[in-house]
Amino acid sequence: MTEDKTTAPEPAYDRDHLLAWMAEQGVEQVTHDHPAVFRVEEGLELKAAMPGAHTKNLFLKDKKGKLWLISARQDTVVNLKRAPKTIGSDRLSFGNEHLLYETLGVRPGSVTALGLINDPDQRVSFILDKALWDAEIVNFHPLTNTATTAMTQDQFRKALAAMGRAPVTVVDFSDLA
Repeated sequence: MTEDKTTAPEPAYDRDHLLAWMAEQGVEQVTHDHPAVFRVEEGLELKAAMPGAHTKNLFLKDKKGKLWLISARQDTVVNLKRAPKTIGSDRLSFGNEHLLYETLGVRPGSVTALGLINDPDQRVSFILDKALWDAEIVNFHPLTNTATTAMTQDQFRKALAAMGRAPVTVVDFSDLA
């Protein structure tokens, strides 16, 4: 019997394991359950009741095969034609579902910076929107699009540090619009 190479192994972390890990790391957060949200526009009413900056997260692959995660405030325009020069990539396109699950352990609609916990080999380069970096409170999916996890900026940075991750760069996408 041959192994199916199209099936990625189960990720090390799912929502419950992520939230337990955050508690172990002393990362304070509040997680709100809600109906599944697949696109930024779908969750506007839900988000209105939750303070802080809400996010959109783009899982991308460049022409040379390098993987990228751009996390931006939901209202930030990310110009994918101008971004490569700024972030040091080649031409960008959206990464496929298999690569997304293999590297970040999430499915489309659940892309999140918190998925970096499932990328210990750091195959995915992380880019953060300056508007999000400057926000007092940030909101990300906790590896599923049926919940939103809110953290202060300090707690978000603490979580990234505990993962051994930091943004490759913080980009002011308003300069690239």
